[in-house]
Amino acid sequence: MKYLIVIILAIYCTSCANTAPKQLIAPEQAIQIDSIPGQCPFLTKDENGNTAMSWVRMVNDSTSAFCYAICKDGKTFGTPVVIPNSSNIQPHGENLPKIIFKPSHEIIALWGAANPNPKNKYSGLVFYVQSFDAGKNWTAPKPLVNDTASYDQRYYDIALLPNGEAGIIWLDNRKTIPNEGSALFFATTQGRNGFENARLISQPCCQCCRTDLFIDKKGSMHVLYRGIINDSIRDMVHMVSTDAGKTFTAPERISNDNWVLNGCPHTGPAMTENADGLHFSWFTGGKIKGCFYTRSTDNGKTFVQHDSVSAQGSHPQLASLTNGTVVIVWDESKVVNSKLNKKIGIQVRDKDGKSEGLNFLTADSASASFPVLSTVNDHQSMVAYTLNNGDKPYITYQLVTIN
Repeated sequence: MKYLIVIILAIYCTSCANTAPKQLIAPEQAIQIDSIPGQCPFLTKDENGNTAMSWVRMVNDSTSAFCYAICKDGKTFGTPVVIPNSSNIQPHGENLPKIIFKPSHEIIALWGAANPNPKNKYSGLVFYVQSFDAGKNWTAPKPLVNDTASYDQRYYDIALLPNGEAGIIWLDNRKTIPNEGSALFFATTQGRNGFENARLISQPCCQCCRTDLFIDKKGSMHVLYRGIINDSIRDMVHMVSTDAGKTFTAPERISNDNWVLNGCPHTGPAMTENADGLHFSWFTGGKIKGCFYTRSTDNGKTFVQHDSVSAQGSHPQLASLTNGTVVIVWDESKVVNSKLNKKIGIQVRDKDGKSEGLNFLTADSASASFPVLSTVNDHQSMVAYTLNNGDKPYITYQLVTIN
């Protein structure tokens, strides 16, 4: 009888273990991609669909270099490629250096450089280089803009267009109205000639929040940025082009936060898409402060009431898995032993945008910031961020399984 009870208990415990619910958000071990300090990670896909990460390697206190590496197995990255002639790069978590891979096998790497002048001591320029042989050789750096009237180009975003070319948007000083703020410009590549035919597409914009350029599955071009409305309100606005960027719709607010601010919050928006529509995340310091989410099922004509992601969150990024699940990451402040730290949060929403749970990838005592993410498959995302180890920042990434 005694042994029978033991057997029954063993079977019961085994059954409980087998039926125990899986953790919804299951992060794998954090990995440091480079032994040399770095910051500003950015994730994208190469022309073969592999995950590519770029970052700024901090060689020493006065020298930086732009690097990238390719992940072919979904878990580990190959040897970093150092992009030559990028030593004037200015690391900035909102003005991320970025890399894009064209189907023609051309690689374009872009970065911002400081350009202080009497008109704006914070202004900057954008430079880019091209490689036509898988990163073995690179062109000399080219300025994004050759117009001498433009002395400030920052907070850009890039995207691969349906025709295989690359598109770019950025904030520029060349606005044509006297209002506070910057102008939003758009350009595309033309074969091997680099970016051409730049033109103004909207104004005025908040001068120092990142922009977002997104191409949906139908080929429509979506632009997201923080606008300046009625000279004082700094809310997120959306525009769309259905004719390859020839024309754009009028800017529409994704949420009427009515954030009145005479300054720059340095936290921009992000968007993604699944079969049920467009999904957005952003930070506002309006009546209710924090990181929020909304979606649109009619291509940006209307938006549902916003929903909180984190009251303390900022710098959100989001992506959709192949099964339609939406994943959002952000950084948020946490005071530990009178010291202000930042940690990385992650939230999962179903295909209709309903929150299903959240987790944190770093400890309260850590100092981590500016997360980015990329879809790996229908149940995994890769999240990269800057994590301080002592007084040095390092590029760290984690695979996160969504059960």
